[in-house]
Amino acid sequence: MNLSEMLHDGAIPQIGIGPGGLGYTAKYSKKSKLVKLGLRVYNKLIGRKLLENNYINAVCNALQMGYRLIDYSSAYGSGELIGRAVKKSGIPREELFITTRVSNKAQRNHQVREEFLTSLHNMGLEYVDLLQFHWPVTGLYLDTWREMEKLKEAGLVKHLGVANCHQHHLEEIFRICKYRPEVGQFEIHPLFTQKPLIQYYKEQDIVVEAYTPIARYDDRLVRLPLLKRLEKKYNKTFVQIILRWHVQCGVIPLVRSLSYNHQKENFDIFDFELDEEDMKAIDGININSRLRYDPDNCDFSIL
Repeated sequence: MNLSEMLHDGAIPQIGIGPGGLGYTAKYSKKSKLVKLGLRVYNKLIGRKLLENNYINAVCNALQMGYRLIDYSSAYGSGELIGRAVKKSGIPREELFITTRVSNKAQRNHQVREEFLTSLHNMGLEYVDLLQFHWPVTGLYLDTWREMEKLKEAGLVKHLGVANCHQHHLEEIFRICKYRPEVGQFEIHPLFTQKPLIQYYKEQDIVVEAYTPIARYDDRLVRLPLLKRLEKKYNKTFVQIILRWHVQCGVIPLVRSLSYNHQKENFDIFDFELDEEDMKAIDGININSRLRYDPDNCDFSIL
């Protein structure tokens, strides 16, 4: 059974937690020398430790709440905090679906294997469920895919996937691959529904994941009368309605929140169903507004 079949069979979580990077400690630009010194000491001795503890607790809380898919990338950090959160949660490893991605830096430096092995060690894992590359870096992503296939053949990766790929990127991978991508992650939300691309992925039996699923709370979405009406109709928040829309579209939304209340809100979407008319109405919000980078028109060196 491939991942596409497993998704429909309920063997893959229908929503994922993407905690992202650690965040930032106190900044000290444009401060006096004394204040800068004080902030450096604070960051080193206290600030970073507080951030780390909050991060670990937030991921642990999400897992104990019911999330089972963790979406991570080597671009976010070493993975050590993810490993500590998994261990603290007490959730058996076999119940989790853990993703990591190859950073653009590793692609440029031809260190795909080295970066992955370091990340695997830091997370305290024997394997990951899914390995993707973070972006299809021009001139490099096909070589990256070949290295990812070697990691799969070594038993260190169960499934391979891509991120931020258009149709032509996939077609190039299909020409050279031993193992076809099973998961694809890209930007999807009601302002940018990407229906043709989603349809292409599904025709290729590739599971679709959505990042930026609620459009970063963009005012053009949040303030829509349609969503306010649906909030009243279903007695759910607009966030829950949009996440439910993703799920009913057969897309896995990846939500990024370290807040317990927001995590709970995001997860509470499986006790109602949007009717067909309302699904079509949300589809109709689309204005093809991309909020993140276009993989065909961006500087990969800054990602």
